[in-house]
Amino acid sequence: MVVGAAGVSDALKSVASAAGMASATSGAAGGPPFGGMLRSMVDQTATLDQKASDAITGLLNGSGVEVHDAMIAGQKADMAFQLALQVRNKAVAAYQQMMTMQF
Repeated sequence: MVVGAAGVSDALKSVASAAGMASATSGAAGGPPFGGMLRSMVDQTATLDQKASDAITGLLNGSGVEVHDAMIAGQKADMAFQLALQVRNKAVAAYQQMMTMQF
């Protein structure tokens, strides 16, 4: 279902690490909350993708997985992927907008 999750996961991880470095250099006492949120979102997306893959494999193997369970797992993974993609797009757009600012 979610074919390009690895590419978006890599992109989100790089954005998260950049956000974490920015927070660390600015002296944030509580750590990088934005970077942590992105890492958590990437991990949750990967987990949902793995569950969907397992459900679809179980359905195809005939190991007792119901069709509706596989479909629900696939839709959850797809929605998580779409959310991650939109967050990535907004983060990239915000970064590009900041880079074009003149002081």
